[in-house]
Amino acid sequence: MGNKKQVLLVFLPSDSGVDGARSLFDEPSENGFKARFNRSIRNLIKQTQFAIPPLALMILASVDVEGVEQRICDLRFEPTPFDRSWDLIGISVQTGMTSKAFRFADSIREKGYKVALGGPHVTLFPDSCRKHADVLVHGEADDVWAEVLEDLKNDSLKESYSAVDFPDLSLRRPVRQQLLDKNRYFTTNIIQTGRGCPYCCDFCNVHILNGNRHRKRTVDDVVQEVLRFSKHDKRIFFFVDDSINANEEYALELFNRLVPYNITWFGQATTMLGKQPKLLETFVRSGCRALLVGIESIEPASRDTHKKTQNRSTDLAEAIINIRKAGISLYGSFIYGLDGDTLDTPAAILDFVRMTKLDVPGINILRPNPGTTVFNRLREEGRLLFDPDDLTAYRYTFGQEILYRPKNISLPDFIESYSKLTADIFTLSNALKRGLAAPSAKAAVLLFNMFYTHLYALSRNDLMRQMTTNP
Repeated sequence: MGNKKQVLLVFLPSDSGVDGARSLFDEPSENGFKARFNRSIRNLIKQTQFAIPPLALMILASVDVEGVEQRICDLRFEPTPFDRSWDLIGISVQTGMTSKAFRFADSIREKGYKVALGGPHVTLFPDSCRKHADVLVHGEADDVWAEVLEDLKNDSLKESYSAVDFPDLSLRRPVRQQLLDKNRYFTTNIIQTGRGCPYCCDFCNVHILNGNRHRKRTVDDVVQEVLRFSKHDKRIFFFVDDSINANEEYALELFNRLVPYNITWFGQATTMLGKQPKLLETFVRSGCRALLVGIESIEPASRDTHKKTQNRSTDLAEAIINIRKAGISLYGSFIYGLDGDTLDTPAAILDFVRMTKLDVPGINILRPNPGTTVFNRLREEGRLLFDPDDLTAYRYTFGQEILYRPKNISLPDFIESYSKLTADIFTLSNALKRGLAAPSAKAAVLLFNMFYTHLYALSRNDLMRQMTTNP
């Protein structure tokens, strides 16, 4: 270790979803049956390794500066290692987890550690972060992090660092997965081929944070990373791009190159893949077994209002059926409560799920994330249920809290209809049926459906308690 500066990069888990799998309200008794059952489910979800590593921290930890040593601490699996003297502790802050991040940062600064905050929230709302950090890092930090580490080494840290431009992704920047304990994760084979999004969905901030055009790594660089990763971890690869099929020419070249290596991979795509037969066939040959697709809404009025303009709703069902027929299982993500939705929408979603035989339906509540167009619009319309001037009042949950008033549905009716929809979709019987019917990745489909049966039960409980507490 010598005299090297020591840097710890910390991942903070959410208190909801597969990271938390707990009620937002205090459990009635630490020793009661319900509390014990929920703890057992949380442990089972953790042991089943649905966790994936924090790619952003993997990228930063792979930045080499002589005289500096970096380590990743994932608080899902280990406590903060205060047994070592850290020269800098870095935390990536997500809007929706700001309270937790700020409390953690304040607590370790009280112990005498220097703290660097970065991530989406710092980039969008730096002023809210200044009093909680010694160093702020704005924007995509691939290049600027080396400057931070050099200044740390020379004892000349500045209070703020900003990425002037988006990093050039065509430059080779090897990511080191060996920094992780691979036994903790579903896989450590996390690959990103590019950043940015050409679409402008008003509930999304990807185009705001990462730009309105695709920036791609070279195909050679991605292929070499896949080969290097596979030597360390023989499990599934996960391509984390939001729309891995958005650039059809690039995707065809990449996945044709990967065919000879016999990998198995999951990813995220648009349903347009069902209308791209050549690319769909290439995905299957290259080892694609499951994809997450953002359906969001099947209501034309909602898609238009929220600028979800890719893949018109009339094409959705056919596209999904085509992808599943090719042998790829689908996680279909919906948002219920958009501005074109009515009390007829849940029945339409249920019919759509049954008709397309979606393997894992995800029924989400709109999250009006600060910094997005929809947040600004709902604030202007007076429809937010939290203080829009208090950024810590917004928090991420797994459909366990509603943070706005739907346009066409009263709050009590919305919660009742959302609860009924999720109760109809997620039962143990349906979980088994979907697992058996899945075109591939049957075990993963079964487990996701089983855990979602539990998580949506938590969601229904918390939503009803929210209404009781704050009618």
